[in-house]
Order: sequence, then C-alpha cells, then structure tokens
Amino acid sequence: MKRTESITEEQARTYATWFRALGDPTRVRLLHLLAAAGRPMTVGELVAQVDIGQSTVSHHLKILAEVRFVLPEKQGTSTLYAVNRTCLSVFPRAARAIMGEEPPGAC
Repeated sequence: MKRTESITEEQARTYATWFRALGDPTRVRLLHLLAAAGRPMTVGELVAQVDIGQSTVSHHLKILAEVRFVLPEKQGTSTLYAVNRTCLSVFPRAARAIMGEEPPGAC
C-alpha cells in the first residue's frame, strides 16, 4: 500500500467535523431521505417521514448544512434542503486519506 503525505491540522479538524456531523443516526436518516427523494425537500416534508419534531429536524439540518452535506435554498417563507452529492462523494476519500491511502481532499 502506497503511503501519501500527512494530513494537516486543518484537514484533521475538517474531517473530524464531517464524522461528528454523521455521528447521529437522525442526521444519517435525514441524509438518506433527501438522497432517496432525489429532489430538495422542506422541513415539513421530512418531519412527515420521521417521528421527530420540526425543531429537532431543523436543528439536524442546520448541522448538516454547516458541513455542506446539505444545501439549503430559500423559497419564499420555506427553505428547501438538498443533498450535496459532490461533498458527500468526498467523504470516502477522507477516510482513505486518514488511512494514508490517498492524498487529503476537501469538500
């Protein structure tokens, strides 16, 4: 196995933030629902599919948006959330970078 350069402190912080964002089953489930829908969804639509209140869903979406796993888009008084497929596709690369199997990447 070929070893690559070390990850920097900043990259390590970024990766830790990504893993922390996915460290909650509700956030993983919300990402899955958005990805499976294949379209942006409102908080209300997501609440209708999970047994969780609106404020909790909004809180989890905020955390996912902070790490750019979801992209919020205002439409009138609502916000639509969509999976950021580009960012999530970098996630497996981050795991490989931590293992020293490939160069570090960013979202």
